[in-house]
Formats: sequence, C-alpha cells, structure tokens
Amino acid sequence: MENFQYYAPTKVVFGKETENQIGQLVKEQDCRKVLVHYGSGSVKRSGLLDRIFASLDEAGISYLSLGGVVPNPRLSLVYEGIDLCRKEGVDFILAVGGGSVIDSAKAIGYGVKNEGDVWDFYEKKRQACGCLPIGVVLTIAAAGSEMSDSSVITNENGWLKRGYNSSYCRPKFAVMNPELTMTLPKYQTASGCVDIMMHTMERYFNHCDNMELTDGLSEHLLRTVMKNAKILMDAPDCYEARAEVMWAGSLSHNGLMACGNDGGDWACHQLEHELGGMFDVAHGAGLAAVWGSWARYVWDALPNRFEQFAVNVMGVKKDSDRDMVIQKGIEAMETFFRQIEMPTDLGGLELEVSEEQMRELALKCSHFGKRTIGCVKKLDQEDIYQIYKKAAARD
Repeated sequence: MENFQYYAPTKVVFGKETENQIGQLVKEQDCRKVLVHYGSGSVKRSGLLDRIFASLDEAGISYLSLGGVVPNPRLSLVYEGIDLCRKEGVDFILAVGGGSVIDSAKAIGYGVKNEGDVWDFYEKKRQACGCLPIGVVLTIAAAGSEMSDSSVITNENGWLKRGYNSSYCRPKFAVMNPELTMTLPKYQTASGCVDIMMHTMERYFNHCDNMELTDGLSEHLLRTVMKNAKILMDAPDCYEARAEVMWAGSLSHNGLMACGNDGGDWACHQLEHELGGMFDVAHGAGLAAVWGSWARYVWDALPNRFEQFAVNVMGVKKDSDRDMVIQKGIEAMETFFRQIEMPTDLGGLELEVSEEQMRELALKCSHFGKRTIGCVKKLDQEDIYQIYKKAAARD
C-alpha cells in the first residue's frame, strides 16, 4: 500500500433540527461578520434561511447575505462575493446549500485571502496561501464538499469548468440534517447518489496494492448508496435512507476512501467537467452518462480491479471467464443507473453532440493538448475524443 496522510478537520453536527445550532457554531469561530451564501429561492421558501438568520440574531452575530448560486457555480458570482466581503469586512462564510454553494463559498474565501485573480488557482497557475473560514448547512447529499478540500467553478469566459484542491478550504463545521434533503426532486436525488458513488469509484480504480480495509469500506459504501438510492426513488421521505446517503456523501469525498492508494483515476470527473461547462448538465447525471464508455475503454489496463468491482460491488458471480465477469459488472452498474432514472450515454442527457463539439470537448479536457487524464489508462486528447464518441453513439 501507499503511504498516506489523512486530514479531516471538519466538525460534523448530524441529525434532525441541527440547523438551529448554527448561531452557536458560528459564534465559536470568533468572527466579526458573516456572509451567508446560498443558491435559489428554495432555502427561502422552505423557511430554512429565516431559521438560520434567527439563530445568528440570537447569538448576536452580524451578517449579510448573497444568493444566486446556480449548478456549475459561476466565476462572476465569485467575483461579486469577493468584492462584497472585502467591502464589508467579512471574516467568515456560511454556505447554505449543496456542493455548488459550498464550492462558490470556498472560491470567495480564496479570493478574499489572496491577492490577484482567484481563477489563477483553478487554472493551476499558482497556489493559494489561505482561505476565509467556511461553515456549511448542507441541503443536498451529493458533492461531499462539506468535508472535502475541493472546489469546482465554471468560468463563463470560454465555459471552462475547473477544480482546485487545498486543505485551506476545508469547512470548519458541517451541519447535516437529512430532513432538509427530503424536498429534492427525484432527478436531483438520483444525480446526487451517482456523484457520491463516483467519488469513491474514482479512488477505487487505481494501480496500487490497496489496503483491504479501505477496499472494504469503499465497496460497502457503494452498496449502501445503491440500496438507499433505490429506496428513495419510491420513498423520498424515508429519513433512514436520506441519512445513509448524506453520511456516505461526506465519507466518500473527505479522503477516507483514498487511504493507502495513489488517489485514484478521476478521468470521469474530467470528462464530465467539460460536459458541464459546455452544456450545463447536472454533475452526477453527466458522470453516469460517460462512466460506461470510460469503463469499456480502459478496463483491459486494470482487469483484476474491474473483476473485484464486479464481484464485490455488483454481485456478479466469479467465473473462470474473467472478461465476461468484468463486462457483466459494467452492465450491472449501468442497469442500476437506469433503475434510478440516470442516463448511461449522452443521449440520455438529451444532448445531440456534434463531431465539432466532441472535438472541442476533448481539446478542452486535455487542456488544449497539454495533459493526459486518468491513471488506469493515460488518456490523451484522441482517447478522450473516442470516449465522448462512444458515449454519444450508445443508446
């Protein structure tokens, strides 16, 4: 196994009505003024924002707010948040929402704490030297950003979707009430479940001699999410299923599932980032749409791992014909995606991607021919194009 460092400093406050503790949790951070950052009107309509404001008022916390975060959060709003925080002397950001809101908050935090253009970090031109402290009230189980070191932002200039990782942005606390996710549409719930699974699967597929314990945790997490995702399709108000999925989302992306391995592949995320940037698709749905084409393109570079996945996660019976077992495992995962009404190709995203667009996606994904992606099989610009082409051709 590989040497590793595991760092997960976020305080988790999990359970019913935990959002009512937000005033005290923020007060413990010894801050002067808070930016409450959120997305659409749903947090207003549900009364959640009012409850949070009331809790902050009761704790004597000064605050201002900035809404308007959208899926695939925009750099323009990040710039607006940076200017607002500097003008008002904000020293703490409270993100109320899902991964998009949290990622936007992290980017604002980087921008306030560092000179120059915050987009430089996402373009890998330089490294951040700090971030405003972040707190989270989670309303969507998906991205795992509430405990992770990652942030993904979309730049409208060229519609480039890029990620940046640094432990400076790990939230100080995450308030997680599964009840807050019960009003999510079925599609968003399912997309979130795929996102959670992919955070583990990206780490699972690697060339290392992996730790048995980490493998076991990963495999059980995947089976747990699959089981409860199917429950939520018919019973969206099931608290137990919501709780299992929410906790899985945090554990899947806080570093635990990479302990002892090389960090994983991450090609599917890179493939999806370009789809999200160009077509603004839901992240989890985009991941489901490319996964099968990616798996069929790379499995022969890591057959033992794909066989283990098929048997231990997808329940395929072990057989002397290893290649058949692997193909059955890939097919079983795609069957699961369909069971929760997720796409398995680009047509399922209701996209008709032209040859020119596929070439552009591959060009951007390869950073204009300057990089390869993935570790299972190093994928260059032509490989990336072929995977998009396979995903576009399947039905």
